[in-house]
Amino acid sequence: MIKLLLVEDDANLRYVVQGGLEDIIGGYEVRVAEDGEEGLKVWEEFKPDIIISDIDMPGMDGFEMVKRIRETDRDTPILFASALTSPKDVRKGYEMGVNNYIKKPFIADELDAHIQAILKMKEGAKSRTETGFCKFGNYTLDTEHANLRDDRTGRQRVLTLMEAKILQILAQNKNETIRREAILSRCWNTEDDYFASRSLDVFIVKLRKLFEDDPDIEIKTIRKVGLALHVHDGTAM
Repeated sequence: MIKLLLVEDDANLRYVVQGGLEDIIGGYEVRVAEDGEEGLKVWEEFKPDIIISDIDMPGMDGFEMVKRIRETDRDTPILFASALTSPKDVRKGYEMGVNNYIKKPFIADELDAHIQAILKMKEGAKSRTETGFCKFGNYTLDTEHANLRDDRTGRQRVLTLMEAKILQILAQNKNETIRREAILSRCWNTEDDYFASRSLDVFIVKLRKLFEDDPDIEIKTIRKVGLALHVHDGTAM
């Protein structure tokens, strides 16, 4: 069963696409949202296998939604379905992390073909990596078991689930700044809760202590912006 999030402001199109994929094609569980803001909420709760989104929507548009998602999620495929397919729009979408475009209007079979192709490519890439493991510098983070291994010495440290989750977000986006709000949203489902924000500070202090003797790893606070895991050796990508 493919879990699909459809973000589209046209109610009729939402109905047609959802019905076409679930009832005619089959093998899909479709959740819908009518704009980018609602799309973010459903994405957090539903954890879809793939996202199909319009671009031009009232409130938060598709570009902004993709930007927010890609702050912490580089893996979930995103397909833009839109009439806005000028070279400028296409380039902007790809720069933000969209995987592909499909031009409206389209039929369910056409959309299904795009989805299957994207998921097949994702599965092929996934099979070439260690599922559940995140490598950065000389360390391997076992996200499933909340375990951090120093690959040079073999030493392993057990983390709390929240420490592992925060470190995973930073490591998957190493050498890039992640907004505090994005981390808070992913870990505590809020962007402005005082206690969640202070809890994040506590966890960051604890994570920094793990690497205090390693000059190649640094968790930096970017004032008034967010956090970044800096990897100073040749493994940064």
